[in-house]
Amino acid sequence: MRINLILLLLATQLLFAQKEQQVSTYKYGYNGMELIIKYKSETVIVSTFNSKKVIKDEVAQKVYDYFKSNTIKTGDTINITANDACVTGKCFITKKGNLTSINFYYETIKWNDGLTEVYKKT
Repeated sequence: MRINLILLLLATQLLFAQKEQQVSTYKYGYNGMELIIKYKSETVIVSTFNSKKVIKDEVAQKVYDYFKSNTIKTGDTINITANDACVTGKCFITKKGNLTSINFYYETIKWNDGLTEVYKKT
């Protein structure tokens, strides 16, 4: 009887157990110019900071697409959805003459496998 009760409690725990999200921090990422777009009248440079190598090019392209289709103010937090992850970060825009610089700073990366990485300054 005790064994049945223990098995019943164990089965109940397994049925209602929620998958825990793993959260980790990282201190080092890649920084640099990822995308340069030249038009006749202007040049746009997209730079990423604290990025992960696997998704940095795709995220840079999506940041540019987001910039072209939405009105972004400097310092806005935006979400970018890539194939492997969803990235949240701050966007800083600087315009001087025909040059527009878009700097995107990664804050969190939510990978599709359930891992969440948070950038932590050293």
